[in-house]
Amino acid sequence: MTRTPQRPALTPLATHLATALATLCLATPSTAQTAAGVESVVITGKISKTAPAVETAPSQGSLEARSALSVVGNEFIRNATTPLSDYTQIVANTPGAFSYSPNGVGLGDSKITLRGLSDSNMVYAFDGIPFNDTNGVSHHSWAFFPANMLGGVVVDRGPGTAASIGQATFGGSVFLQSRVIEDEKRTSISGTLGSWGTKVAGLEHNTGLFGGDSKSGLLVNVQQLESDGYETYNAQRRKTLSAKYQTTIAPGTQLTGFISYLELRNNTPNLKGVTRDNVNKGAYDLLLTDDPTRSDYYGYNFYDLYTSFAYVGIATDLGGGWKLEDKVYRYQYHNAQKYSTGTVSATSGTDKLNAYVTAGNLLRVSQDSAMGTLRTGLWFDRADSRRYQIPADPRTWAIRPSPNFTETYVTTTFQPYLEYAFKVTPGLTATPGLKFASYRQDFVHLQDNGGAVGQLGGTYNASTGVITGGQPFIRNAQTYTDTLPALDVHYEIRRNWTAYAQLAAGDQIPSTSIFDVKDAKVSPPPKATKTKTVQFGTVWQSADLSLAADVYHTKLDGTYTALPPDANGNIGYVLSGTQVTQGVEVEGNFAIGQGFSVYANAMAGSLKYDSGAISGQWVAGAPSNTETLGLSYKAGPWSTNLSVNRVGKMYNDGKDGTHQAFTIDPVVLTNLFVNYTIREPFSFARSAKLQLGVNNLLDRHNIVAVAGPATNSSSANPLGTDLLTVLPARSVLLTATLDF
Repeated sequence: MTRTPQRPALTPLATHLATALATLCLATPSTAQTAAGVESVVITGKISKTAPAVETAPSQGSLEARSALSVVGNEFIRNATTPLSDYTQIVANTPGAFSYSPNGVGLGDSKITLRGLSDSNMVYAFDGIPFNDTNGVSHHSWAFFPANMLGGVVVDRGPGTAASIGQATFGGSVFLQSRVIEDEKRTSISGTLGSWGTKVAGLEHNTGLFGGDSKSGLLVNVQQLESDGYETYNAQRRKTLSAKYQTTIAPGTQLTGFISYLELRNNTPNLKGVTRDNVNKGAYDLLLTDDPTRSDYYGYNFYDLYTSFAYVGIATDLGGGWKLEDKVYRYQYHNAQKYSTGTVSATSGTDKLNAYVTAGNLLRVSQDSAMGTLRTGLWFDRADSRRYQIPADPRTWAIRPSPNFTETYVTTTFQPYLEYAFKVTPGLTATPGLKFASYRQDFVHLQDNGGAVGQLGGTYNASTGVITGGQPFIRNAQTYTDTLPALDVHYEIRRNWTAYAQLAAGDQIPSTSIFDVKDAKVSPPPKATKTKTVQFGTVWQSADLSLAADVYHTKLDGTYTALPPDANGNIGYVLSGTQVTQGVEVEGNFAIGQGFSVYANAMAGSLKYDSGAISGQWVAGAPSNTETLGLSYKAGPWSTNLSVNRVGKMYNDGKDGTHQAFTIDPVVLTNLFVNYTIREPFSFARSAKLQLGVNNLLDRHNIVAVAGPATNSSSANPLGTDLLTVLPARSVLLTATLDF
């Protein structure tokens, strides 16, 4: 039974690789800068990296931390995730974070929730470069940087320092880090087979250091994935390529280049949920069908998506305590989606495009002196975007004359910052800072059938789908600006024990959808939403114990509420009150001995509305607590990890926006990874590694969210037509890797 529909071919891989390579060749030199605000964060702090508690910790704080953050290293990524995983499974092991993928880990577009805040409230950055959708700050785990490209992750659970850049420092930052080029030459081939017809093939080559004084190195990684997925007819096919090059071009000066390309084709619908009726019958995986008379036919629902990402960077020591780091980058996202809803007809399908090309530069300068450290810099980013949705006949994909909407827009972001870390005493550092954030959006909205700006003075014929008269398009622009202060204090109590306190503000650029009103008349325009955070924490590391804890309180602007049109037809927006998230977080790793370690983290807190009639009610998707308990063993050829993640009770909203309409019961998820490495199994091979990965070991099928509530449905009156997000069944994957 074939699950793959026919569809137009993507632009050839070679074309996009050539574009990305041209960016590398023509760009001004820049660098693989570590994430802003965590540039001094290292996994080990002042403790030897061979200390058992540090070496075996899945996630841990840093003795250099100036805010509540967790560091996940390469060891965990390589041994406690599978080759098809994405960054959400890595981040989900840190305090207060969780994520679910109903089609199976790495086989869907997953989102992270952090301190109760959704993906759209956070910055994601790769080697310090923020990346996100341009119509609203959101991220797609299936589109950028799968686990095979990553060498580490740093999660900052607050707005960060003045040096933290991005369009949504509102709720935190996730800093993805590229793989480290190893000193020794290595070639690895790997193959994975597992549940739901999953097959992954990978090839990686590390040149080791070469050239005069061994100053250069190259790492290339290629992977291909195919899987039917857990849900019916939700097949996934993914190809990725990445390469990283580093060289020392002069004493104290290093050049870095990175390039990646990802191509994804799948049969995922626009509404991603299983009906409550099917869940009640135990049919947790019924998503799409093979019946072409239905809108949920797999041939009417698919994505053709590709992305590329490239940067070149330079880091240099200028002398006199001065250091400069600069990078130029370009990344591209092209998502051509088609889907169908309702009864199959000439207009039941939607031809959808979301595409953008983003380019920018990030400059950072610092200077160390006896008084302290000056840090200043400038981030400039420009994104050119094109989006549309057009009614179509899913049987032929013939489109209607008029779209639901069509728009192009340019987003220009400008963020300079300045901070100074004063050495008050040998152990005490105080760092005040200030960042200015400017976001400008220039729009061109085309006439549409009423789905957004409307006919712009023309007349729409619903029978033919044709618009006559009126303006063909309308232009408008909007600029948002913020001044964001930050202050943190870091104190070294002992060489292995530090504490910090932080006051910081974050913000978030509004979604472009605010202009999707008749004639794009918006007045007064909204402002960027802001947060104010205060948090305190401490980190302890010894040979046998790593421990971090923090207390936090954040006040957040609420979402926007549209006002009725004024006499001129203008729509105004006001903030819908405020919210507060607060709580306590802790994580620690204890090396028991004999190769065994126990890891645990926990968050107890709340995210509630703080004003108006709904004050005290929970924000949807925010749990009251999360816990993780892990047991690892590493000795000789064995490396194993057993983890149990629990997410406490939370609520989801109803279709009409009623808060706490649905109660989501606590969810417990257990994963197991067993790795066995054989040294020199053959005369021509350096090592062979076998990994057994089991996700959802106990085969639970919890409801984790209401993806699409039916009208008037609630936990008190659940309806069978509710669309639910459910944990996928147990998956088993076996991976073999051979190193030469």
